[in-house]
Amino acid sequence: MRYGDAMITEDQSRIIELLGLPATHHGAEVERIDTHTAVVFLAGARALKLKRAVRFDYLDASTAERRRQLCTAEVELNRRTAPGIYRGVVPVTRERDGSLALGGAGTPVDWVVEMNRFDETALLDRIAAGGRLELDVMPRLGEAIARFHREARRRPEYGGSAGIRRVIDGNATGLDEFGKGVLDPDVSQQLIGESRRELERHGLLLDARARAGFVRQCHGDLHLRNIVLLDGEPVLFDAIEFNDDIACIDVLYDLGFVLMDLWHRALPRHANAAWNAYLRATGDLEGLAALPLLLSCRAAVRAKTSATSGSFQRDAAQAGELRALAREYATLATRLLRPPPARLIAIGGYSGSGKSTLALAMAPSIGAVPGAVVLRSDEIRKELCGRPLTERLTPDGYAPEVSEQVYAALSARADVIVRGGHSVIVDAVYRREYRREAIERVAANADVPFAGFWLDAPAATLVDRVQSRRTDVSDADAGVIGVQRAQDGGMMRWTHIDASPGADDVRRSVEHRLAR
Repeated sequence: MRYGDAMITEDQSRIIELLGLPATHHGAEVERIDTHTAVVFLAGARALKLKRAVRFDYLDASTAERRRQLCTAEVELNRRTAPGIYRGVVPVTRERDGSLALGGAGTPVDWVVEMNRFDETALLDRIAAGGRLELDVMPRLGEAIARFHREARRRPEYGGSAGIRRVIDGNATGLDEFGKGVLDPDVSQQLIGESRRELERHGLLLDARARAGFVRQCHGDLHLRNIVLLDGEPVLFDAIEFNDDIACIDVLYDLGFVLMDLWHRALPRHANAAWNAYLRATGDLEGLAALPLLLSCRAAVRAKTSATSGSFQRDAAQAGELRALAREYATLATRLLRPPPARLIAIGGYSGSGKSTLALAMAPSIGAVPGAVVLRSDEIRKELCGRPLTERLTPDGYAPEVSEQVYAALSARADVIVRGGHSVIVDAVYRREYRREAIERVAANADVPFAGFWLDAPAATLVDRVQSRRTDVSDADAGVIGVQRAQDGGMMRWTHIDASPGADDVRRSVEHRLAR
């Protein structure tokens, strides 16, 4: 994005003056926010966005008619995820006496998007910056993005390897032009070279995903600043409406922006929680091999835009901050292209032993960004039975044939994940020896390291833990634990871990053994 190449096509000063007057907003005080593409006016309970009359290489808002089209598209696209924010499109009119009015009876001369105003302190980027972003919001965010992607229009004519090639080429141009004096040119060249090599490796996969329907009319700019908490729920807004090359992308590239943003903000647990919730909702495991490239491209775009913005800053302090940010993103982009090898970790034990707590705690630090995929037998069982995660199953849901399907699904999905270069933590009872052997074979066949852990705790501890659960995906109770303990477990070769202490102690014990 070359802001210096913008061409201003019309004088909107009188319109901006009108929209900045309290009288236009029934006397309410007006706050103005300027960006390179729009001017936003906040007054009372509403916000108005005027699109600037500009033409960029990636955006054409040069005429009033084009701006009307863009305003209409913005409202239509954003009502998919934020219907409570976007009210509609309002004309700025020229009245018979030559004066301008908002929504008057005269001839429209420009257009604005009208929105319901929200508390800006509820933006996720502000919450995160204040250290107040709660981890339990992240699964809901992952699920919200999954719902959005599931319903988004398919656009197979976009995306694929050609789409990512355009991103990489744009990054190369931007880093070369605006990275001078900011980024080490050798680092930039290495980043672009590695990105292109990764694209060669995964181009066929990206093209296959486009044909299979994974390229959709997405958000396009899905970072934390474009997500707000409304009534405690994450709401996506301000999607890209002006350029289909930016918005019509692989769903994992769309998701990748928020995951990269969280990781850059040193919130790996948050990124992993959103990631696992998204995968649980979509089952989109086949594209994981391309994720390091997609995440890296997102970070590289941020390196480019930060360097570009810094070059146009008059304030020396702000320019310095942006240059430092560009270097951070470039370093992250390079690191994302060099993920650690995949590994398979299995955590077994009776119900109440803390398997799921351990798996979720370990996942952010295992494998490629954003950490290990967690497969839970309880979740897969509910999925196969077609029931919500917190709904208790009837005994039929625990019939032997259903359990065999659950363990087969665990192995099959783990195989896809590790072959895609990502680590996986499998969480199930694994009391029977042949089931432990089956998950070990997955790792052996994929030629990835395997580690199996068996969590031990006294029966009374197990019972106390399951009885204290509320709205948990597991249906286990004291009777289930008794049945599990009565089964013949066969030869146990997995590492025994005392699960009686607190969760942090158990995690440290397992991580110590993994580090050997």
